[in-house]
Formats: sequence, structure tokens, C-alpha cells
Amino acid sequence: MNDLHVRSGSIIALRLFDIAYSIDLKQVENIWTAKSSGAAVRSALHSAPVKSLTFDVPPVLLRLDPISIKIGGKIVICNVTSRLYDFGVASIAIRVPASEMIWEEYTSLANAVDREIGPSATEPWATILEGLRVELATALNRPNSKPIEEDHLITIVQQLSHLIVGSDLPEMVDLIPLLSGESRYLSEKTRKDLLRQRFSYYEDDLVVLTWDRSFIYEPRHDSDVADIIEVANAQLLEFRYYDELLDDELPRMYDLVKRARRATNLLAPRRFADLARKLYTLVAEVTELTEKADNVLQVTEDVYLARIYLAALDIFRVPRISSAVDRKLSIVRDTYAALYAEASGSRGELLEIAIVVLIVIEITIALIRHTG
Repeated sequence: MNDLHVRSGSIIALRLFDIAYSIDLKQVENIWTAKSSGAAVRSALHSAPVKSLTFDVPPVLLRLDPISIKIGGKIVICNVTSRLYDFGVASIAIRVPASEMIWEEYTSLANAVDREIGPSATEPWATILEGLRVELATALNRPNSKPIEEDHLITIVQQLSHLIVGSDLPEMVDLIPLLSGESRYLSEKTRKDLLRQRFSYYEDDLVVLTWDRSFIYEPRHDSDVADIIEVANAQLLEFRYYDELLDDELPRMYDLVKRARRATNLLAPRRFADLARKLYTLVAEVTELTEKADNVLQVTEDVYLARIYLAALDIFRVPRISSAVDRKLSIVRDTYAALYAEASGSRGELLEIAIVVLIVIEITIALIRHTG
């Protein structure tokens, strides 16, 4: 349909950072409330019943100052928000307004946003993130100096020039350039793959999920789907962080075990015990934070949002990376158990030697006294 216009909508450039081991959200609220810009808000899902789909620990939503960005040769005023999760992740969302344009112009604007402030761009993200880190420094527990990142582009249409059935939209306009960022015509298999994860609840809505982009047609101005996509990305980022952390720790652990085993008999028990304590601490910390990330959203009754949430987790490969983290944690746990057993065994051997030595000394003293 060549005359289909986007009456109102937006493009959200979303980037997430693992900025700390954990974040004290209560302290964030206190810090932000003291600012002239206004109070922080605990996030909630608006359309879902409270008991059916809720945050385990509601993240804190901060409304930042609007910024001016040059997109497609034009200066655009964009609203900026940040959402902070207690397991150490901070998201930054830059919302580019889109209204009164034909579909092709909307697609071009989305692709321009991706080029200008997408994955390869460092600004304005670095400036915004640094401002948050400075203002919230006291709320960050063990901040990361070089946080890893995830990004996602969410394209939202709230009103079209024609009343249409949401599920019919892919047949009326070409969603592929919007979902892929490609200007060339893609193969039929690729096109089908990009449109495979489609969801509709009412007749007039549509959600399409892909790895790095999502499209939402939602006339009711509901933000729950966008929030769920962000949560899934936050979980991906957290599990990626601990997957990479354990990748670095496992070779280091093997080296430490070798050194401990090369130690003399007298030093071995202490070294085994010290290393076992370090590994136990690592397991405890990683388990605590990954469990928080894994349980950030509680889904019980809202089948529609639950389907979107689980599909997003699957597309983002969260279960696969979570399983990899669990396997590596299992290796560390087994190593801890083996070291603890070796430390206990070495202590037992030393105790036996000490007892034998004491018996020999006692016998020697008795013999000396007897012969004397």
C-alpha cells in the first residue's frame, strides 16, 4: 500500500552496559530524588495484571535530559531514559520521534538511526554513561571500568493512516528493510526467517522479533513489549558477562591448582584451603548474580507477554549462554570440592605424622630416663 503513512511512532536505540557487580537501587532513588530533574520511578508493566507478570526486583527508571542528535542530515530532539537493574546492568534508551511520514521514509529514518547511533557509534552513549556513573557512583558496588555492551533497535508505530489488521501489515508493506537494515532484496528463506517470530494479541497489533531489531505496532501506546525486550537483553548481557568472566577464570584456576600441588607437604594444606576459599567465593558471587538476572521477570498468567518474553530469550540465545555459565560453574564447584578434600587429606596426613613424631619423642624420652 503505497499511500500508507505513519501518523505517530518512534525509533528507540537501546544500549545496555554491565557497569557494576550490583547496584543499590534504593540509593539510586535517593540520589535522583535529590536532583532538580525529579524523582526516580520503579518500573512496572502497565497492561499486565500485577500477579501475572511482574519484576522480581523492579528496576529504577530515570528520565534524563533530552539531547540533540544529527540523524539523516537533520537535528532531532530525542528523549533519553535509563533503567538500572539491581544485578549491575544499566540500559540507556534514546527515543527518536517519527510522525507524518510515508512508510519508506519511516524505514529510512530507522536505518539512519542505526547508522548514526547504532552499534558502531560511541557517542552520545559514552557521555551519557559517564554522567550516570559519576552521579550514581556511591550506589555502584564494585563498578566495572570496561563494561561490556548489548544493543537493540526497537521500531514502534502507534498510529497509521489506515485502520488495518496487524497480522496483515507484512503483506501490505515491506517490513524486511526495517528489520534487517538491508536495502537489497533478500532471499525468500531469509525473509521468512526474519518474519518467523510474529505475535498479535488484538486484531490491530503486531510484534516482530529478530536478533538485533524489533518492530512493534501498538495503537494503545502500551510499552510493555518494549520493556520485555529490554529485560531479555539485560539478561543476555549479564550471562555474557559471567560467561566471559569464567572463560578468563578457568585457565587461571588450573594454573593455581598446579602451583598448589607443587607446594611442599607442609604448605600444601594451607594453599589448597586458600584456593578452595577463593573458588567458593567466585561460585557464590556468580550464582547470586546470575540467579537475580534469571529471575528478574516473573511470568505466571499473561500468556501473550510470556510468549514474547520466551521468544526473545530464545532469539537472544539466553538459555544457551546460561547453560554454558552453569557448566563452567560446575567445573569450578568440582574443583573446589577436590581441593577441599585434598586440603583435608593433607591435614590428616600431617596430623598423623605429628602424632607419630610425638610418640617417638615420648618413647625416646622414656628410654633416656630408663637408661639413665
